[in-house]
Amino acid sequence: MLGRWRNPIASMALVVTALSAAPTMAQNKTLTISWWGFNGDKLEEIVLKPFRAQCGCELVFETGNNADRLNKIKIRGGGGVDVVYLTDSYSQIGIAEGLFQPVDRSKIPNLNGIYEVARAPQGQFGPAYTIGRVGIIYDSAKVKSPITSWNDLWRDDLKRRVSLPGITTTAGPMTVLVAANQAGVDPYENEKAAFAAIEKLKPNVVKNYNTGSELVNLFSTGEVSVAMAQDFTLAQIQAAVPTARWAELKEGDYATLNTINIAKGAANPELAHQFINFILDPKIQQTLAERGVDAPVATAVQLKPEEAARWTYGQTMISSLKRIDYEKLNAAKTDWLDAWSEVFGR
Repeated sequence: MLGRWRNPIASMALVVTALSAAPTMAQNKTLTISWWGFNGDKLEEIVLKPFRAQCGCELVFETGNNADRLNKIKIRGGGGVDVVYLTDSYSQIGIAEGLFQPVDRSKIPNLNGIYEVARAPQGQFGPAYTIGRVGIIYDSAKVKSPITSWNDLWRDDLKRRVSLPGITTTAGPMTVLVAANQAGVDPYENEKAAFAAIEKLKPNVVKNYNTGSELVNLFSTGEVSVAMAQDFTLAQIQAAVPTARWAELKEGDYATLNTINIAKGAANPELAHQFINFILDPKIQQTLAERGVDAPVATAVQLKPEEAARWTYGQTMISSLKRIDYEKLNAAKTDWLDAWSEVFGR
């Protein structure tokens, strides 16, 4: 999300921690985890240390962004790691390329206690362990008429005030879906009409951003007052611009799911199943949400209003989200990238 955009902790510290375990542990089972490496200190305390105590195993990590890590797994023919953290767009690529194995749901009993949308978001493969959303953030001090629809991005009073996510980011391709809806067409069957709508939106766009920190800076400097964004940027934008608000859109926001899968060539699939079940435990999910790591998918999690405000949380909100067909979207990405360059490259 862009995976999940937070302050990264050096992943090497996690590897050193794992490799400095007692000699007796080194002789036991090893679980190799492919993930982003963000929030290392918190995850060590909340997830990794208690899981080691439960499994008596060694944990080793491969870190990096979605594309790089998935490519490494592909080069190794689906091996080299046991469990893989990815955004749903990239996990769909991994599934299409045969890099993951189906999960045995009988070995993950905590699946029964998570939101239905997270249990099997991509069929027989791994669940989602957290849910986010893509919507619109706006500065209510500068945008006098509240934003209530995706179509408001095209409003005349927003000229040179909007920022869109770059097409190669997690949220970027969703701009095409929004534009297609505004044009009343299917984005996969009428790309031309969708990008004609983006062309009409262009006068309102100041800049396309590619990182969350870039977007925060655009709001804090006053360059933009409206942006299509992932929800995890909201708290940092509000810290810089207290009048920033998340728009309540009548069409609903787009869901973004972070998934966890078992690699096809996993050396220890039994331990991989145990780990997935562990991170879905309601107590673990509760603590991760309270400590600002991830939004919970366990339905038993109860958050205070101030804790819930930062997350995609609760049945009402989650059931309102729009899901994306990533098989179709991933197949269309190359053409969309070219069309995007034609609009914004001029």
